[in-house]
Amino acid sequence: MTTENAAPPVTAAPTAVGKYRWIVVALLFFAMVINYVDRQMIGFLKPDYLQPEFGWSERDYADIVFWFQASYAVAYLLFGRIIDKIGAKWGFAAAFTIWTVAHIAHSGARSLTHFFLVRMALGIGEGGAFPGGIKAVADWFPKKERAFATGIFNAGTNIGAIVTPLVVPFIVVDLAMGWRASFVIIGIATLLWLPAWLLLYKNPREHKKISKEELAWIESDPPDTVTKVGWLKVLRQRETWAYAIGKFLIDPIWWFFLFWLPDFLGKSYGLDIKTFGPPIIAIYLLSDVGSIGGGYISSFFLKRGMSLHAARKTAMLICALCALPVVFAAEASNMWVAVLIIGLATAAHQGFSANLYTLPSDVFPRSAVGTVVGIGGMLGGIGGMVFAKYVGEVLERIGTYTPIFIVAGSVYLIALLVVHLLCPRYEPAKVE
Repeated sequence: MTTENAAPPVTAAPTAVGKYRWIVVALLFFAMVINYVDRQMIGFLKPDYLQPEFGWSERDYADIVFWFQASYAVAYLLFGRIIDKIGAKWGFAAAFTIWTVAHIAHSGARSLTHFFLVRMALGIGEGGAFPGGIKAVADWFPKKERAFATGIFNAGTNIGAIVTPLVVPFIVVDLAMGWRASFVIIGIATLLWLPAWLLLYKNPREHKKISKEELAWIESDPPDTVTKVGWLKVLRQRETWAYAIGKFLIDPIWWFFLFWLPDFLGKSYGLDIKTFGPPIIAIYLLSDVGSIGGGYISSFFLKRGMSLHAARKTAMLICALCALPVVFAAEASNMWVAVLIIGLATAAHQGFSANLYTLPSDVFPRSAVGTVVGIGGMLGGIGGMVFAKYVGEVLERIGTYTPIFIVAGSVYLIALLVVHLLCPRYEPAKVE
């Protein structure tokens, strides 16, 4: 770093100036809104439109989810490495383009095989979203703020899940344009995000909009001593597997809520595409509280002098305990009781996830973050594939959601135990 470019040292985040990094978070937030509208639409349309029209069994629908997650898992791994090589700007742009084109292509699906293909293409594109987002946060935020920043952009997933029951019925039912038109209209409208990202996003040191004070805050962590990390070094680290196994355990639960929640509400309480809205909106509003709150809790603990290790794991423990009541969700006789229980669990998931997502950037050099996130995302996708098959078999054979909710409530404590055993001190990974 030259004397001319060096920024003055700081010990606290700038307040009067230097807010550009939050514009980056806003861009990531809106990208995740779009990502989850595109991802959730099939689950929302399934009970009233897709399943009746195409005659899908529960196993057929589980297979559609399975193949989406198979391509998502592979793409997550590959995009993690690609984004480490080419950076968040172009890696995220490529992922966004692929998933948006695939989303629009759903409008032409005419058979189960077609749905397998378009969902696999969607999974390829969406596999780059979180590696790109986590890489961008690692580039633009010091460790003190990463969990909070991640929680904010991750909250876009919940807003996407809220937007879906508002927009899709309006297009499909109120405008009477049909489910195919909904994929085209939403896909074309969301393409507006891409030029905004390309115009506004750059690496901090290349950006003319940030002040020296903000740059100093962004770079206030000790500099990385490692500039290049190979696959084998990453795979040999216990910290890699702490993150990846954690993702394997918790990601399938979020997929389950995303793809099967409308079906659960329809079968349990007689809701349809016009009445799904209020309970789903309530659940994902609670999820937003959990996403931002979970990230805020660990940042709050850090500001109060708690170690990084204790702050992250205490936040995850609180979230894991909040997920436990969902084991009783299928037995709730009142819909709003079930909604509150599920909403608490989805909030807990998002809070837990916001802290788990920071593990790679907390303990690995920036050059390895995308790779580690990609490995974790691949295992999360594999876990989702396994769980999709499990859900399909349970619903086809038993016809009740109870065993599924029991698993959903218990895995977070197991995931935290795995993280603690494999990463007991939360120290920097030894990848030199």
